[in-house]
Amino acid sequence: MRHRKRGRVLGRSPSHRKALLQNLTKALILTADPDAEGDGAPKVKGRIITTMPKAKEVRSMVEKCITIARKGLAAQEKAAEFSTSAERGTEAWNAWRKSDNWNKWAQAMAPAVNARRRVVSLLNESGSSTQKGDKRVVRILFDHVAPQFVDRPGGYTRVVKLAKPRLGDAGQRALLEFVGIRDRVSQKSTAPSFDDQPAPATAE
Repeated sequence: MRHRKRGRVLGRSPSHRKALLQNLTKALILTADPDAEGDGAPKVKGRIITTMPKAKEVRSMVEKCITIARKGLAAQEKAAEFSTSAERGTEAWNAWRKSDNWNKWAQAMAPAVNARRRVVSLLNESGSSTQKGDKRVVRILFDHVAPQFVDRPGGYTRVVKLAKPRLGDAGQRALLEFVGIRDRVSQKSTAPSFDDQPAPATAE
């Protein structure tokens, strides 16, 4: 019996499986970087191609990261009321730093800082130091991905099955992408109206 054994094994050890899901999550978030140019730019933004079991398994981690980022953005908006527009190191900034507004800003900003640290811990393999690439992923997540889903309470990604299998082992491939960019717009069909048409002529 598999009591309390949630998720797919994917034919890997626990550490290997965890690293795989973290790398797929980072890869999907990095495709949303608007500053990516040259060889590092993705062909289609906000989309990766992988196998169907991997796409279904990594989807929960991606959506968990976005949910944490959404809560962090809400804290940033509250902290903006007590922030200052002065440049760091100036007299105005130093005066703000010693005022009560700074204490209020720090208390309001604490959940946002905690949210960033939680995302870094989710995307970083246990026991290893935080890398520069992880900070870039978190920056893209909070600056570009999470603001798109501020008014959406879940369901940030979709999995689309591809018809053509993978070469070599014929594995079922799938697209994992963010919603809201290439959504299908369904139009409701309207029934024809016969009120404006003239009545048929009757034979005398």
